[in-house]
Amino acid sequence: MKPNHLIEYYVGIDIGGTNTKIGIVDNHCNILIEHSIKTLSSQGAKQTFSRIWQTVQDMAKTQNIATDQLIGIGLGIPGLVVNQAIISRASNFSWGDNFNAKQLMEEISHKFVKVEKDVNNIALGELLFGSGQGFNNIIVISIGTGLSAGIIIDQKILSGVNGCAGEFGHIVVNENGLKCGCGLTGCLETYASATGILRETKRLILEKQTGILSKHFYHHLSDLEVHHIFDFYNKNDDIAIEVIEKFCKYLAYGLGILLNTIDPELVIFAGGVSKSADLIIQKVKTYLSRYALSASLANIQMKPGQLLDSAGIKGAASLIINDYRI
Repeated sequence: MKPNHLIEYYVGIDIGGTNTKIGIVDNHCNILIEHSIKTLSSQGAKQTFSRIWQTVQDMAKTQNIATDQLIGIGLGIPGLVVNQAIISRASNFSWGDNFNAKQLMEEISHKFVKVEKDVNNIALGELLFGSGQGFNNIIVISIGTGLSAGIIIDQKILSGVNGCAGEFGHIVVNENGLKCGCGLTGCLETYASATGILRETKRLILEKQTGILSKHFYHHLSDLEVHHIFDFYNKNDDIAIEVIEKFCKYLAYGLGILLNTIDPELVIFAGGVSKSADLIIQKVKTYLSRYALSASLANIQMKPGQLLDSAGIKGAASLIINDYRI
């Protein structure tokens, strides 16, 4: 065993619009310590990154880890990232387009830094340390406020020239549908996401006013959360069944396009809604044959993610660990 002062550690940082999760991990991606701080991106990128790095140093000190034992920093961000460095467009931040996050964090920390879209990090983390171990070609579907995919081909992240690879949530499925935050109309994620599930459920509760779900939440719509809808689906509530069936059908449509295009070995479901992954997988499978080639479905496997709430930190750290694996 190496003496403690020779052991190498890695930093994983998951930057969100409201909160930033920070973790220090070992070379097996075990989290030794993690902490969450407010992102406060409106204070400017330099101030935000400086606070993040100071937090990392404080965390390392509590673990008796010297700064020079931190090999590198992986950053995850909900935006389009080019060359694992430049955030060409970031959701929920006011740092401007084509912002070089890698350069700024390296200037502040004097550490090697890689930056990636958060779902790509999750996909890499699942490949190396989660449900994707032993596979070469996987797709991770992240279902939360939006809908996106992290794609791994031959054990490498597929980012695309402009960082847009995997943005299947912006396939237009209804040209007369809802306006999406991306500027398009009728995007898949307006239907197949946590946001879409909640919006459709609330609409039906107000419209139909029937069933146990409506009885519980008609006067308390602001209390309704996605897990309630899945719970009431399992209680055979008509509104919940209608919403979840529609959600899974739309999701199967988008996934069918991905399967026909990428032809992976494995699909992993991650993100907040994926806590109901077993049900989602079961229902999506019933619709997939309508949208995917039989050859695409012949050997496909589907699994829930293993990294769960630690996916953001472990995924970001995986960016660095993967460069140093022997």
